[in-house]
Amino acid sequence: MRYMMILAALTLAACVDQPQSGAQIFAAECAGCHGADARGDGPYARGLETAPPDLTTITSRNGGEFPTNQVMSTIDGLQRDAHFSAAMPEFGAGDLGATVIVENDGLGTPVPTKLLLLTEYIELLQQ
Repeated sequence: MRYMMILAALTLAACVDQPQSGAQIFAAECAGCHGADARGDGPYARGLETAPPDLTTITSRNGGEFPTNQVMSTIDGLQRDAHFSAAMPEFGAGDLGATVIVENDGLGTPVPTKLLLLTEYIELLQQ
């Protein structure tokens, strides 16, 4: 049900804004450090003090559940910890596109379209 609502919201947003796909956003914004295959081996990773994490193992590192809210907070820049690289930009400071409403536990939460697409793409990459 959740994904049907997300799909409907993205379809509506597409009519207004024509968002890119999650794969396109990842290739343009993330692959330089995280690598085209999201394993943390992008061409810019070599010069970083903190190596980018392997994004294909997020679910396995979290007990078999993909932590959607945590991933969105990390990308947005809301959640950073001591192990986090300062090289990661706070994407929430930029334009993440039109906002769509995502229903979670009966509550509607506004989420920028590009943030949602990117998070869903990263979830698809899980092993």
